[in-house]
Amino acid sequence: MVFTNHIKNTNTSKRLAVKLNAKGEQFVTKKHPWVFSNSIVKINDDATTGDLAIIFSKRKNKVIGLGLYDANSPIRIKMMHFEAAEINASFFLNKIEQAFQKRLPLLETNTNSYRLIFGENDGFPGLIADVYNNVLVVKLYSEIWLPYLETVLNSLQKVSKAETIVMRLSRTLQQSKNHQLKDGDVVFGTLKNDVVAFVEHGVKFSANVIKGHKTGYFLDHRYNRKRVGEFSKNKTVLDVFSYAGGFSVHALYNGAKEVTSLDISKQALEIAYENGKLNNYSGKHFTIAGDAFVELKKLITNNKTFDVVVIDPPSFAKQQSEIELAKKKYAQLAKLGEQLTAKNGLLVLASCSSRVLAQSFFDINLQTLNNQKRAFKNILNTLHDVDHPVSFPEGAYLKCGYYRFIN
Repeated sequence: MVFTNHIKNTNTSKRLAVKLNAKGEQFVTKKHPWVFSNSIVKINDDATTGDLAIIFSKRKNKVIGLGLYDANSPIRIKMMHFEAAEINASFFLNKIEQAFQKRLPLLETNTNSYRLIFGENDGFPGLIADVYNNVLVVKLYSEIWLPYLETVLNSLQKVSKAETIVMRLSRTLQQSKNHQLKDGDVVFGTLKNDVVAFVEHGVKFSANVIKGHKTGYFLDHRYNRKRVGEFSKNKTVLDVFSYAGGFSVHALYNGAKEVTSLDISKQALEIAYENGKLNNYSGKHFTIAGDAFVELKKLITNNKTFDVVVIDPPSFAKQQSEIELAKKKYAQLAKLGEQLTAKNGLLVLASCSSRVLAQSFFDINLQTLNNQKRAFKNILNTLHDVDHPVSFPEGAYLKCGYYRFIN
């Protein structure tokens, strides 16, 4: 397989023999993918990023896990596997094939966009691989993968049958001098257009795989977008924090009378509008550019209501210290959303803050809505779609509650 020159394997990684303290070892035996620096009691002196860490149990001295060493992170070893194995091309190919098998039910629907690799949850910490039609977008968050990149990309291409591979890099990797990659590099095949068309449950979308957020689009809410679409026939819909219009476009496609997309980014709203036009629809599509909290209050002042209100904000708690403020913001949005939901309407509230646990988020919504004097029914709670499997507690972030008002 022909990759661009700067992808060629320069694998000089070493094998490290590692022993952990009791707490660290307990985490590994429970298949937790993070080993923090303070858990390591014995390791080679010359360990460098990308080295293969072989973790031995203290007592029986047998291999209990394999990970990659990261000198630049407090999570010093990022786990790939939880028993002895030979780390070679077959190992990566098998892991990717296992991940692909989990996605098969989704690919039996009219959908050609999916997350093939979901980081730690699929045994690839710090690596995401999303497929948009025949384009594979790989986003790297850690230098640990540099020694193995050619091998991994080879396997990803084989399994996904992608015709093109685009590399996206985290900010840290963009600033690193330890590689020659650039964010947006096309490393395999050719890319005719930065904007790639794809299908999600029969609805047409596009993603800018070179300049778009993350890998170009947010695939994680696919199931919820489909559900909202099904609720939207002949309805008026408000899509708050709409970004590229995922919920808006599904609503229009499913026969919504009128859809309003609200986002702070005018550019995102233009993409949402264009995504809508990829499909046939007869409803009206309006956009509002502005701060969601401010604009929602304006709509309330103007006595505006909608049959379906979707509020899907970005993460409010990127660090531990922000959790309490995040919870207050979720309560605030639930309250604003209720005021904008018409009689017998549906309010859909979502969160992608991994630090705010699902039960806590659902409790906040119920508590807030119970204080609003309107009868409602919590008709559905959803978590991750099939292509975002969760294998450890911190790997879960997405949750979405559906609240039907009875009056």
